[in-house]
Amino acid sequence: MQKQKSNFGLYDASFEHDSCGVGFVALINGHAEHSIISDGITILKNLSHRGAVGGDQKTGDGAGLLSAVP
Repeated sequence: MQKQKSNFGLYDASFEHDSCGVGFVALINGHAEHSIISDGITILKNLSHRGAVGGDQKTGDGAGLLSAVP
């Protein structure tokens, strides 16, 4: 029997879906650094098993990197 996940802080179990993967990277000091981009790309590479790559290994599902333009 699975244990029911309870709401804690900003987490709401009703938003949980199978096969979804989200990565979030932020610098709280407010400085723009290239490490944020490289960390985001690493997250994308690590999410390929969650469906970010199509069956032909050449197309994707729209997974990508979103950033602000400084």
